[in-house]
Amino acid sequence: MNDRDAVVVQAPAKINVHLGVGPLREDGYHALHTVYLAVSLHDTVTARPGEGLSLRMTGEGGAGAGQVPADRTNLVWRAAELLARHAGVPADADLDVVKRIPVAGGLAGGSADAAATLVALDALWGTRAAHEDLLRLAAELGSDVPFGLVGGVALGTGRGEQVSPVLATGQWHWVLGIAGEGLSTPAVYGELDRMRADGRVPDVTGPSPAEPLLAALRGGSTAGFAAALANDLQPAALALRPDLRRALRAAEDAGAVAALLSGSGPTVAALAADERDAVRLAAELSGVGVFRTVRAVTGPVPGARLVG
Repeated sequence: MNDRDAVVVQAPAKINVHLGVGPLREDGYHALHTVYLAVSLHDTVTARPGEGLSLRMTGEGGAGAGQVPADRTNLVWRAAELLARHAGVPADADLDVVKRIPVAGGLAGGSADAAATLVALDALWGTRAAHEDLLRLAAELGSDVPFGLVGGVALGTGRGEQVSPVLATGQWHWVLGIAGEGLSTPAVYGELDRMRADGRVPDVTGPSPAEPLLAALRGGSTAGFAAALANDLQPAALALRPDLRRALRAAEDAGAVAALLSGSGPTVAALAADERDAVRLAAELSGVGVFRTVRAVTGPVPGARLVG
């Protein structure tokens, strides 16, 4: 196959810099007010013409590692079938995903791959779907998938799928430390519900508002941004994985401006003062024996976009 036939899309990871979680809704989801920040850690999705669908996963967490299925249970496969049904075209494509975003790390790698697949196959098949249609399809696939299309910084409401870009000034430098094995997102939400029910954390009538964080993003102050970071899931993740307290403490002891779990964890997102400080912080955290993977990243970056 000539490489000129290939469509290549980068899919960025995300950090939840604010994650306010409301009560469990009747539909089984929690009401959210979350602020997503796309960062410079990317998977790559390549789509080529094919007969039927095929999917290959390589890189960190690829199928060879037994962590990510390469069949119709994968969000990438489901995204391809969903777009084909929407556009009325055959679901014919060979898909290759190179994973650099750690699996089950609270960084929405699978959701990012699904968003990138919609973009790649829209281009490969010439379906010319409107952006609003792609967002609607993305929301059918999962709560984090629409943000994968939007990127940058955005406010997510509903169950997180209703995404609105927000103003942010400047770039932020982070060090991501993945501590141990992945955490199940449903398990973390379930633990939060139990903690609220038995009084271990305050019960709520709605998700905590994101306005303090949004104001900090507009202001551009690292100190103000750090003070406004929040994650309602963090106590539940720590209850399930008490060892993550050590990981957070390691980031703080190494001089991070602030540190929190990204989403349901187990990734620790450590905010650095600037690019030079991020390099120093990454080097120090790589040597403490707490994290299996350490990456220095910046954000915001664009959402899923064509690169070839």
